[in-house]
Amino acid sequence: MSLPLFEYGDEVRVVRNVRNDGTYPGMDTGTLLIRRGAVGCVYDVGTYLQDQLIYRVHFLESGRTVGCREEELIAAAEPWVPSLFEFRDNVVATRSLALRGEVVVEMGRQGSVMKVLRDLPQGVQYHVHFGDGLVLQVPEQSLGAVDAPAEVTDGP
Repeated sequence: MSLPLFEYGDEVRVVRNVRNDGTYPGMDTGTLLIRRGAVGCVYDVGTYLQDQLIYRVHFLESGRTVGCREEELIAAAEPWVPSLFEFRDNVVATRSLALRGEVVVEMGRQGSVMKVLRDLPQGVQYHVHFGDGLVLQVPEQSLGAVDAPAEVTDGP
């Protein structure tokens, strides 16, 4: 086992969504605890099964302290590209989507995010499953939250 990369007091960012694996009290297994991109402070460093470093990280915004593996963390000062949506989020197409000139997804159709692509030169994009085996790579600006209110415009 190597030495810890982070120490007590270091600010870190979680790079994966952290869900309850059954060890967080008072919440169902699978519940989202900390969203990818959140910044917290290392509170303690320990081990699991004598071969994995586990960092106890306090996330002030949510008020939760959770255990994170080293590969789930980066220094808070490292570059980070935020995204509006994450894996498993339900989204809606805010415009019709075409493939080779043929509309394959009508505006308003719902889908589910399968993968977030953060490092593309044209910005954040997503692999979105729209049902019937249809998965498209969609730019962030072409998607909205399912529960977001419809945009209201004045005039024609």
